[in-house]
Amino acid sequence: MDERTFRQYASLIYAHSGINLGESKKELLRARLSKRMHEVGISNYQEYYEYIVRDPKKEELASLLDVISTNVTGFFREKDHFDFLASVLKEWWQAGQRKFRFWSAGCSSGEEPFSLAITILETLGGERFLDAKILATDISKQVLSKARRGIYEKRNLAGLPVQESKYFQPAGEGLVEVQEFVRKMVVFNYLNLQGPEYPFRGPLDAIFCRNVMIYFDEQGRRKIIDRFHRLLKDSGYLLVGHSESLLGLASGFRYVQPSIYQKV
Repeated sequence: MDERTFRQYASLIYAHSGINLGESKKELLRARLSKRMHEVGISNYQEYYEYIVRDPKKEELASLLDVISTNVTGFFREKDHFDFLASVLKEWWQAGQRKFRFWSAGCSSGEEPFSLAITILETLGGERFLDAKILATDISKQVLSKARRGIYEKRNLAGLPVQESKYFQPAGEGLVEVQEFVRKMVVFNYLNLQGPEYPFRGPLDAIFCRNVMIYFDEQGRRKIIDRFHRLLKDSGYLLVGHSESLLGLASGFRYVQPSIYQKV
């Protein structure tokens, strides 16, 4: 891939997703494109670029964004975030709150929002008494399809901090399925975080947006954080990845602990 072609891809991806691919990402881009190019029978990077931009339905553009989006996830990944959520859930419940709304922004294949749902159920008790909903969004339609199915390899539950059979059921050899009462708490939707104004309103109790904003430039991060601030309730929480920080980006949040911020 020559420099001109790389810049074409980088500009296209930035324009449609806000993902900022610097020069250091050229090899990453090359590796991510290779499999998709093989699937559509194109071996030249410039020809594939032209194939994308000529597609009137933009279906191939969606496929490009699918392969570019990094989808590293797991159940209860960065478990301290779920421990923190459990503690504030207890506080809210004791203060009389009975309605809970959360957003998993960049939900990938669903492990994060389902971990959120399980945390809520474990902390506050039986699902019959809960008015708790989780919006889960991602820019990759491919991973959203997997998330909606709610079927995972059983080995991916290793280290689950709760009793597996309470929330999962067998779904074939080596597979498990999230039980229906857990799945009903989560709504999966496509959303480009850098797109037009989000088609929903708050107030939200907490937003999980972990290891997502690292792919945006500073302008893109500020735009998203401002939107998060408007959607959160007063004193609501924003949780980001452990390698991320809001330092210098947002005056409307106070630092609580590493990767956790509260709306002020």
